[in-house]
Amino acid sequence: MSRHDELLTVPQILDALGGVSRRTFYRWRETGQAPRGLKLPNGEIRVYRSELATWLDSLREVS
Repeated sequence: MSRHDELLTVPQILDALGGVSRRTFYRWRETGQAPRGLKLPNGEIRVYRSELATWLDSLREVS
């Protein structure tokens, strides 16, 4: 993560995942299957763009 790494909102994350539902994303968080994120004092979730990319790479299937 660099100093200029962008923090993504949940809607931005859902859009980047191709329209995954908010409910599915929060279920993944509950089960530890979502990218690591930050919970802000107001309760909103943010994920660094680099964390999302790393998480997506971890899901890549080996052929």
